[in-house]
Amino acid sequence: MATDTPMRDLSGSKKAHRGDRIFNRTITGAAFTSLLVLAGITIFLGAQTIPVLQDQGLSFLTTTVWDTTGVPPEYGIAGMLYGSLLLAVIALVIAVPVSLFLAVFMVFMAPAKLSKILTNLIDLMAAIPSVIIGLWAFYVLVPPAEEWQQLLNHYLGWIPLFANDSGNFSGTPFMAGLVLAIMMIPIVTSITAEVLKRTPPELINAAESLGCSMWTMLRYVALPFGRGGIVGGIMLGLGRALGETIAVFFVLKIVFDINFFNILESGGGSVATLIVSKFGETNGEFEVQVLLAAGFFLFLGTLFVNALANLIVRRTERLRS
Repeated sequence: MATDTPMRDLSGSKKAHRGDRIFNRTITGAAFTSLLVLAGITIFLGAQTIPVLQDQGLSFLTTTVWDTTGVPPEYGIAGMLYGSLLLAVIALVIAVPVSLFLAVFMVFMAPAKLSKILTNLIDLMAAIPSVIIGLWAFYVLVPPAEEWQQLLNHYLGWIPLFANDSGNFSGTPFMAGLVLAIMMIPIVTSITAEVLKRTPPELINAAESLGCSMWTMLRYVALPFGRGGIVGGIMLGLGRALGETIAVFFVLKIVFDINFFNILESGGGSVATLIVSKFGETNGEFEVQVLLAAGFFLFLGTLFVNALANLIVRRTERLRS
């Protein structure tokens, strides 16, 4: 007895497999292109750095002298390297708690409509160009921020970190770190919220059925589950903070000395602001090479932060599994 069996449409399957192969090859080509661009940037900046190190030696990394008129001229970016690290730490201290609390509120506490509105606003803030944020900070944020610094100095001035003997609260590292924190918050909040949304509902329901409060559930369930993604988001925001130029340039007074602890004292710097402030004043090819060499070490620092973020995320995933 003959039975009619449906015939498989192999043409559609072949088209699907062909499309997958094209997509995979396209993505692979894009990945290798990114690696080639990264390698090209590294080689170019490294080649510009070699003559600078041959002329200045390790003092280029260990001194704060910047004398373009001396014979011979001297250049040192130690203060700028330290300033980049200091501004990043200030931004992290301000941005991370705010971002975590905001993400938790959006995911677990806010009504659905309010959460959607906040998500759209956060995404919109992340897309604002840095020059716009810098202009806003210069004209709007600086006056009240100076008053906040005066209050910190008044009540916490006995701590060396908040001391200010000059009475000048403009162009301080605290101000620049605050601006960087404002730029980091949308990035860290958006990634943290997306990670927390992926927490398995059965784990949340199990914690609630055991009588755990929301904060206990967050501490032992949601935050540990998303630890790797949260750290990755923080490191991504840190990468933007390390390389930011215009926004910091508007609110920070550039000095080459190392400001170790007084974040409320006027004056500071970073490698990125050094480049943007001095590039238009270069006189000759060697000074351009000096700035490119400074950019090379900033580039290495950013790569190190990204590599560290990937290492932490992978280690967290292994521990969770």
